[in-house]
Amino acid sequence: MLSHHLIGALADLKDIIEITKSDINDIKEAKHDQQFERLPLKEEKLKSFESKKAMIDHEISSLMITSPGVELPQLLDETQHKALADLKVELSNLREINKKYAKFVLSISNLYNAFLERLVPTEMDGYEKRATRNPSLLEVRV
Repeated sequence: MLSHHLIGALADLKDIIEITKSDINDIKEAKHDQQFERLPLKEEKLKSFESKKAMIDHEISSLMITSPGVELPQLLDETQHKALADLKVELSNLREINKKYAKFVLSISNLYNAFLERLVPTEMDGYEKRATRNPSLLEVRV
């Protein structure tokens, strides 16, 4: 069972990485709709990964409980060791790709916030932002 969960978690992780790479490519080309369309799939893959990771933790805990005097490396077979090593590598890859994606998201967010601040200047009033003047660009006349 442990091998099954490891293989499934690895597949989910690779899918998440590919989705994030697609998000990076789309954010570079300002294709925001595609990113939002992929969001439910990405969330589904994340939930699936988290579920499989919990099952892996459970399976490893069960192995450790049933064989209290044996070290974990001796409880796992070669396939499981390889799958755990691959999982570690892919988690590291995801971390790097997420850092790259976060830089793009932060840059775009700062750009939009700067544009909004120019259109509707605001100042802090306690914990809330308030418009400092009536923005003539956004004024609607009936």
